[in-house]
This record gives sequence, C-alpha cells and structure tokens, in this order.
Amino acid sequence: MKLYIAEKPSLARAIADALPKPHRKAEGCIHVANGDVVSWCIGHLLTQVDPEFYNPEYKKWKFEHLPIIPENWQLKSTPRTSKQLAILKKLIKQADHLVHVGDPDREGQLLVDEVIHFSGVKGNKLKQVERCLVSDLTTNAVKRSLQQLRSNQEFIALSTSALARTRADWLYGLNLTRVYTLQAQKSGYKGVISVGRVQTPLLGLVARRDKEIEAFVSKPFYEVEAQLSTLAPENITSFTAKWKPSPACEQYQDEEGRVVVKKLAENVARRITEQPALVKSFTAKKKKQIAPLPYNLSALQIDAAKRFNYTAQQVLDVCQVLYERHKLITYPRSDSRYLPKNHHAQAKSVTRAIANNQPGLQNAVNDADLSLKSRAWNDKKVDAHHAIIPTDKRQSLTGLDSASQNIYGLIARHYLCQFYPDYHYSECVAEIEISKGLFISKAKAKISDGWKVLFDKQEKDSFLPELKKGQALFCNKGEVIEKNTQPPAHFTDATLLAAMSNIARYVKDQELKTILKETDGLGTEATRAGIIELLFKRAFLQRTGKLIKATETGRKLIDSLPEMLTLPDMTAHWEMQLNAISQKEQSYQGFVLPLQEQLKSIIEKAIADGPQALTNLPSGTNPFKKSYRKKTGRKGPYKKKAG
Repeated sequence: MKLYIAEKPSLARAIADALPKPHRKAEGCIHVANGDVVSWCIGHLLTQVDPEFYNPEYKKWKFEHLPIIPENWQLKSTPRTSKQLAILKKLIKQADHLVHVGDPDREGQLLVDEVIHFSGVKGNKLKQVERCLVSDLTTNAVKRSLQQLRSNQEFIALSTSALARTRADWLYGLNLTRVYTLQAQKSGYKGVISVGRVQTPLLGLVARRDKEIEAFVSKPFYEVEAQLSTLAPENITSFTAKWKPSPACEQYQDEEGRVVVKKLAENVARRITEQPALVKSFTAKKKKQIAPLPYNLSALQIDAAKRFNYTAQQVLDVCQVLYERHKLITYPRSDSRYLPKNHHAQAKSVTRAIANNQPGLQNAVNDADLSLKSRAWNDKKVDAHHAIIPTDKRQSLTGLDSASQNIYGLIARHYLCQFYPDYHYSECVAEIEISKGLFISKAKAKISDGWKVLFDKQEKDSFLPELKKGQALFCNKGEVIEKNTQPPAHFTDATLLAAMSNIARYVKDQELKTILKETDGLGTEATRAGIIELLFKRAFLQRTGKLIKATETGRKLIDSLPEMLTLPDMTAHWEMQLNAISQKEQSYQGFVLPLQEQLKSIIEKAIADGPQALTNLPSGTNPFKKSYRKKTGRKGPYKKKAG
C-alpha cells in the first residue's frame, strides 16, 4: 500500500481527486480504488516539548538555569493533534511506500518529515520516501505532479534548514524572554518582556523611524533652473535645465549634495540671466523596460498594499482561499518569481481561464503573444515551488468578494505581462554650459506601450528639443527655486514589507551589509504577515490611517533592550545562513553551535547589566498572556504563525 501524506485536509482531497475512483472515506484518511491511501497532517502535528520535560526545575524561571539548551531535542503531540497523529502512525506502519506531500517550502518539508521520523521509519523504507510537489490544486495539475515524483532525499537540506530555524527560534525566544523578564521584574514590572529574533528587530525598525521623524528639523535648500531657448528664428523652442554644482561648491552643500546657502544660488541665477549658452553634449537613446516577473508573496503583498491598502495578512488570507477553496491560483506562500520551462506549454489553457474568469481581461488575453517566452521561465531559479500565477480552472469571479477579485486581477496581469513585448521609450540628456556653470536637462518619451498597456497608470512624456553638440542657445533667465528637506515617511504595510524583504539597507554592520544579497530578508515569505500582526496583537504597533507606528509600550521596550537585539543585523545574518543550509552550502552544526555561544554571551551580559536598563518600562502587565513560548513560523491548520 502506498500512503500519501498531505500537509492539510484540503491538499489531501485534491490528491485523492487525482487518484483512481471510487473512494472510501475513513477516519483521518481516504482509501482510493487501487488500494492506496491518502492521509493528512493538520499543520504541525508535533511541537517542541516544554523546558520542564528536560528538567522539572525549568518550570520556575531562574537566572541560574539559563541558557536552556537541550542535548537531545524532543517533540510531542498536542491534544488538538494527537488523534490524527495516531492515525498517521498506524497508516505509516502499514504502508509499503510513503509519498511526502507537504507544501512546497522549507516549513512544509519539515512538517511531514517530522511525522515520518517520529513514527520510527528507518532504513530502506526511509530512503525510498518520494516527494510530490504540488503548487496547483486543480485536478490536472495534481495529476502532473503525481507523475513527477522525486526522491525525498533531495530535500534533506531544505528540511534541515527549517529544523535549524525552528530550534534557533526556540532557543533565542525562550532564553532571552526569560532573562529580560526576570530583570524587568526586579524593577517592578509585572509582565513578560517578549523577545523574538524577528519581531524585536522589526519593532526596532518602526520605533527608530518614528523617533527619526519626531527629531527631524526641516531645512531649506536651493536649486537653480535655467530657462533656455534655441536661436533659430523660424523655430524658437524653450525648455529648462537644472544647475549641477561643481566640486568647488561642496562647502555650501549638505551631505545629500543640496545647496544650502541661498546667496550662492542667487549669484548663479544672476550670472546666467540673459547670457549665451552652449550645448556641451547631447545624447538620445532608445531604451526598453522588460516586463515585471510574476509575483512571489511579498511582491504581491506590497503591490496590494499600494493599490488597495490591504494588509499583508489580508492578502495572505485571500490567497489561501483562492488557492485552497477555489483552486484559482497556485501555491501562494512562494518566495520564487520564476516558472519552470515546461509550464510554458500550459499558457494557452491558463490565459483562456483568465479571460473566462475576468471578462475585463479578455482583450488583454486576445493581444497576448503566447509564442513569447520571457525571463520568467528559468528552471535554474525554480526548485520546490514557483511564482504565484493563475491556474487553468475556469470559474466566474462574480460570486467572490472584491478583495479576491482584485488579488486575482493583479496575479493575472503579472502573468499576462510575460506574453507582451518590452516597453520602449527614448531618453535624451543634454549638458549645457552657461557662464562656466554646468546645467543638465533630461526628457523621456514613450515609443510603444508594450506590457504597460496592461496597467492603468501610464508615465507622462517630458520634452527636450533635439540638440547638437556645440549648438548655441540663450539663457533668458536664471531662477532660484527654494525647497525644504522632508522627514522620512512613516512605515506603511507596503514599505514595511519592502523593508523586511530587503533588509540589507537597514543593517548597521557594514561588513555584513556587503555580504547580504538583495534577496536576503527579515523573516520568510510565509511568516512576515504573521509577525507584523503579532506586534499589533501585543499592542507594540498601532495604525494611524495607512501609517504604522510604534506604541509607547513598543518604543519603551526597544529603548530598554540592548541595541544588538533590536537591530536586524543578527537575524538577517541568520536568514542568510539558513538559506545557505537549504542550498547545501552550510551545515546545521555550523549554524547552531556559534548561535549557542552567542546566546550565552548575551545572557551573561544581561545578568551582569542588572535591571537598570529596564526601569523605564510602563508599569502593569503586558497586553498578552504570559508565556515564554515563541511563535516560530510553525503552521497551524490553515496558516503559518510567526514570532
């Protein structure tokens, strides 16, 4: 008997639908006609044991117990999951062959692997476990996945990466929450100082931005604009150019290169008024902009926040319904923006489904050139899962809520982009000398819309006459334009997600900043929404319209903790190493052992520093239940939670 182990019941039903009928439903499983069985997890069926399992004395929080580092990690079932776990263990024992059908990401890989190992599978039976990667719950797509099974051994590194993250989060959250809570209680604080390796740096980002805005003092700066005209009497054309200060003006500029001395700007404007000008150079280039790639989850959440003001969690919840219930999109928790090459053959059926599901896109589908193959189709950049795209299922969206229709529309347009030509435009740049000063004029004009025809917002053309090097011009007037420096903007859902996705720009350590990739982020695609929501639930963050700000409690918590715990540097480095583990470029021990030593140092310093740093926290209890446990991105029945 072959046993298919799905991550959740909805996935199990989709697998069963692709297997021989008739089916017989039993408790916790589905029997199919050929004798095989489909069963399922309910998210994580197993969880880390409590510290007191390792030592009963750990039930009471004491400095001398820290750090708590298990020698032999143990898992346990929970009352909610024990029944299904027992069913799976029995089926696993009876099965001759196992097929792992967890979600196509590192957490989904670990989730089913945990159950297989916990059930005592060893030897050849373990080596022969196969992996089925399902990114599309339509029956035809599941059938294709079942015909492309791979050895589960190929995904050991992915599972190891998830295991390393889970254990590291447990160690970090449990130990640091205990040590700082004990210190705070010495100062009279009655709540729990919740410390998480992702949530705390994220709160730090927001709190520091808020402070920066409050401390900001706007200052004036000055630009000089030259109003120019050509000299041909039969065709006089006017345009403007902006002054580019020379290195000699650096003493009159701020760190951003803006002129802050008004008299200097006024002097330049006066000197160029009614003076001859000369074109030093003129370039006119035809350029193109290639279509954006299909979405991963973060990119979709960012665009949906900008366009519709949806929160990250709202987008994820809508995507889960479109994926699981309606089967209209592929797996949504993806961090990939690429597609396997063989998926290109399905373009005709997918685009037909788009036209059927959203009639407003019928013309866009008609104009798509399905012979085109954009950079999105790249097998080298696709492993366990691919970009989020529509499936080939046809279903009218009129019965769905507006959020579902909007999200589907975004995903569909980004897929259709792949079958449209590039956006072409011309760009002109003129360098003009006036009274020995350099002035720059730029213009950009559309040649052809290409893929941009799919989007409402079109760029406005700017104008610059065709000039020649050495051409004489005339400056009619120099004008001083006074502007004021602006404070950085408060975070919004879109900008906070963008910050998490590209954390390198916020990393303080310059050496680390240089080795982080653009794709190295804070948290993962699947956990970011949950982390943001967790900070709201704990009353550390608040919303003011579209703006996200830290509450007084959140700000004081960040002020009270050592800076290193509130910066993204350490956790960004973690994410980079975890990704290296999944790519077989780093070992589990190479990640965990240095982390344990670092944890010991942090705890020793926290104990040595005493409670002084924590005296400014607001009195009273925290707005959430006292618990040392961290939400570590482990999945529940329908969503992943993070901390």
